[in-house]
Amino acid sequence: MATQTRERKPSSSAPVTDFKTAVGPPGMSRPKHKRTATGFGPGEIKAVEASVPEGQRAAWKKHSAREFKTKEEFENEAVRHIETTLARSLFNCDEAAAYAGTALAFRDRLVIEWNKTQQRQTFADQKRVYYLSLEFLMGRALDNAMLNVGLKDVAKEGLADLGFRMEDIISQERDAALGNGGLGRLAACFLDSLASLNYPAWGYALRYRYGIFKQEIVDGYQVEVPDYWLDFNPWEFPRHDVTVDINFYGSVSQYVDDDGKQRTVWDNGEIVTAVAYDAPIPGYGTTTTNNLRLWSSKASHGEFDFTKFNSGEYEQSVADQQRAETISAVLYPNDSLERGKELRLKQQYFWCAASLFDIVRRFKKSKKPWKDFANQVAIQLNDTHPTLAIPELQRILVDLEGLGWDEAWTIVQATFGYTNHTVLPEALEKWSVPLIQHLLPRHLQIIYEINSQFLQYVEKSFPKEKDILGRVSIIEESQPKMVRMAYLAVIGSHKVNGVAELHSDLIKTTIFKDFVKIYGPDKFTNVTNGITPRRWLHQANPKLSELIASKLGGYEYLRDLTLLHKLEAFVDDKDFRKDFQAIKYANKVRLAQYILEHNGVKVNPAALFDVQVKRIHEYKRQQLNIFGVIHRYLEIKAMSAEQKKKVQPRVSIFGGKAAPGYWMAKTVIHLVNQVGKVINADKEVGDLLKVVFLEDYNVSKAEIIVPGSDISEHISTAGTEASGTSNMKFVLNGGLVIGTCDGANIEITREVGEENIFLFGNLAEDVEDLREAHHKQGFELDPLLKRVFETIRSGTFGDAGQFSALVDSIVDHGDYYLVSDDFKSYIDTQNLIDQSYAKQEEWVTKTILSVARMGFFSSDRCIDEYAEMIWNIEPLKPETNGA
Repeated sequence: MATQTRERKPSSSAPVTDFKTAVGPPGMSRPKHKRTATGFGPGEIKAVEASVPEGQRAAWKKHSAREFKTKEEFENEAVRHIETTLARSLFNCDEAAAYAGTALAFRDRLVIEWNKTQQRQTFADQKRVYYLSLEFLMGRALDNAMLNVGLKDVAKEGLADLGFRMEDIISQERDAALGNGGLGRLAACFLDSLASLNYPAWGYALRYRYGIFKQEIVDGYQVEVPDYWLDFNPWEFPRHDVTVDINFYGSVSQYVDDDGKQRTVWDNGEIVTAVAYDAPIPGYGTTTTNNLRLWSSKASHGEFDFTKFNSGEYEQSVADQQRAETISAVLYPNDSLERGKELRLKQQYFWCAASLFDIVRRFKKSKKPWKDFANQVAIQLNDTHPTLAIPELQRILVDLEGLGWDEAWTIVQATFGYTNHTVLPEALEKWSVPLIQHLLPRHLQIIYEINSQFLQYVEKSFPKEKDILGRVSIIEESQPKMVRMAYLAVIGSHKVNGVAELHSDLIKTTIFKDFVKIYGPDKFTNVTNGITPRRWLHQANPKLSELIASKLGGYEYLRDLTLLHKLEAFVDDKDFRKDFQAIKYANKVRLAQYILEHNGVKVNPAALFDVQVKRIHEYKRQQLNIFGVIHRYLEIKAMSAEQKKKVQPRVSIFGGKAAPGYWMAKTVIHLVNQVGKVINADKEVGDLLKVVFLEDYNVSKAEIIVPGSDISEHISTAGTEASGTSNMKFVLNGGLVIGTCDGANIEITREVGEENIFLFGNLAEDVEDLREAHHKQGFELDPLLKRVFETIRSGTFGDAGQFSALVDSIVDHGDYYLVSDDFKSYIDTQNLIDQSYAKQEEWVTKTILSVARMGFFSSDRCIDEYAEMIWNIEPLKPETNGA
């Protein structure tokens, strides 16, 4: 056997001390014990409790922390933290300190229930779900915590007594920079629902020190700067005793053990230590508080090399630490360079390996046999980013635990579920074989073995279809060879789901068509996405939430969103309609104030607010939107004074980040800003049209933007958006949708009715034919779009060369996203929206009916579907006293 230069930690926890005899100096009445990194199993907790004398137990219980319930108790906790934790006083307590005191008071309250929840779940010893997502776009935690525990009014009164306004205190919190787009926000909604529905669940991700980046707009361009969100974060708990050593590079060797079995060892690599940070996730209307565990990276042998420092190598003395810390520094490091690709793959393995180590360690404390692993553990892969968890679990079971290959693989497949979020080929992750060979040599061996056995199975099942082997192989025979992560995820999971009906149908007929043939249709299912109404209605739009509660007899609809259908009974109620309109207008005034404050542009709240806020990407077609805005501008400019009086005033609002290496998306942002600069300064146009780009779009900004929208744009090329969830948020808040027949727009249409949504454009089934026709026969550019391009090329919005790639991608390079094909339909539909908005009574009816019919789109419904169809887990309800 090869000699190991560094001993790796085993996949089991430290042994628990036997409590039969006293341990420690004479007279020590309470036995000492070793604490394991993830606590004790159910049997050990009872043994520890029994070993503590009754008097000491009574003393402990007498002084145990208790949750505050009244205004006075809240004030006591907040002031105590301000004075002792922060060392501030009455005379120097500003809003930041008041936020910190309030957050720490609520954090303490959550921790009490968090501890009880973890104990309760350990005692019950039932199946848990572990949700692996590279992003969790959590937003602000304080407001969510206050609402979920039902004490926001108590805190509001308490803060008023201390001289502070609740709104000012909430605004002090930085958004947790743990995500970027819909993938991460979905994961955050799912954590909220898992806790609210009392499912035993943990989330696992990385603790990004700088998030993806903070977006600044400088001279119309996106500029990326670090997001220092961790300067003060009261919601996390460092677990310095929960560490995992993660191996990279190194070599693989084999030896025969004492039982004559051939064993494989991966060692002699670079070791980086993962340190756990935990954040409590409270449920709504329940004491269940689940856990989100984030991993931070650090050098395995300390931060500082004294030997190098003393020999004058000052930069090298901290090089190991800096290299280790880059792993958890930034979400999605720019992978346009080879070093960026390696860092991104390192990130993914680091997070998967640390999480698997933790999950396995927790299972082993139950003392159950390995055949029960999948009965205790469900792991959900949120897209392909955590796919390395599949070969990693196989490695743990075979190399470290000594299971046979087939037995281990049966466990792996029964454990994992895979959620696919895209049908775009370029978004399906692939990693080069040489890179994996270099970074993770043992995992490449395992992947090749998985592929070999799978292909043998396929060959036996379809002996006459030789072509199918190349199509379904995990290894793509390209130069260099590539590992198709989506295929590995499909093969290593027992269920694969899409996130909207159209999307789930598309993956079965396009990217995974052959796998449906191999495994049968039952392996593939659909769970249409949803959102949590607690954040996206109750928190983001409290006045509307209150109005709905006044009609439905309370807030039970926040736990059962289907109760919204009862609002239809009030659609003709004059007082309800008046209140509904007043709330929408007040939300638009708030958004207009935000735009004035942050963009310096004055907009009229009576105008139609047209919003598109999401990741900037060509398939989401922000370019179609801004071309439409330019068309509208040209139309207004050509009008007489009399004609202008009939124009529906409109404010076009954009927001979202472009990936640092995605030049085309950055060009779209630049064009939006340049168009806005010209239009907003044009006195002939005035209030008839304004264009604003809101920088650094995030969850807390969405909570201002979403309730203030009249129309929102979900205009992706049909068949490219898996689901979308922002469409659900806008409709739930009384905004209507303009969209293509794509993603969840189709199901929203089915629920709210075709008359209450504005659909346009080509259908998914026609897209491929149109693209092929573009390439073979060419196409005639839409005349209205041609005029827009001529205006851009004339320099109206600045240097035309800056936008040539964007225009050329449509004119000269096949218009892959069908902007020209859909342009006239888009413009005609926008005109319909103007006409509809002018009939305000009809518009209000549409918005009320839409809100009333959104009950299906709750993330609670999603989680129940996952629990039943994929995870096979049951809720664990708290005892009535919350113990």
